[in-house]
Amino acid sequence: MPSAAPIVLRRALILLCAGLAMAGMLSGCGGGKKLSATGASGELPDSEVEDFTVTETDSGRAQWTLFSKQAATYTAKDLVTARTVRIIFYDALGAKSSELVAREGELYQRTRDMIARGNVVLQTVEGWRMSTEELHFLNSLRRITSDKLVRVEKEGSVLEGVGFESDPNLEHFEFRHQVRATVRPGAAQIVAPGSGKEGAK
Repeated sequence: MPSAAPIVLRRALILLCAGLAMAGMLSGCGGGKKLSATGASGELPDSEVEDFTVTETDSGRAQWTLFSKQAATYTAKDLVTARTVRIIFYDALGAKSSELVAREGELYQRTRDMIARGNVVLQTVEGWRMSTEELHFLNSLRRITSDKLVRVEKEGSVLEGVGFESDPNLEHFEFRHQVRATVRPGAAQIVAPGSGKEGAK
């Protein structure tokens, strides 16, 4: 007769994968041993797994893929919490355009919106780097936003401010408040805030 622990693990994985698949967002779901940690609120999750992966697609083309060392699902909240997060964003041709890393994150199953927190860094394949402590991703609009201090830099030029909004590739971004710019001579130009667009690459 199989032991109780493996049965619990299989049930937890089935519940997590089935819940995400019903939300229409699951491309791959991986999990190792069952975890014992609870959410920050002390509420027990419905299931917990290690090495979690989920991909959002549109007409069969990958939009983004989220990887996490640990993930917990809270069915009543329509929420998956994750730790040690990495998200790869893809362009219209399906090629990697940028990569985000963060200490932790939240994924809302119905909308596919996400929140990344803690040492958030977004690096594009074209060399732009954005860093902040909290970043929101609006899946239906494919926009990232933050009301925290955000730093954007490339080749020594730096732009900082609050009230940030951009696409995940940092091709068109803007700040709304408390903007400071430092431009190194000969470096990539950063257009003044409010233009909604980055400078020459």
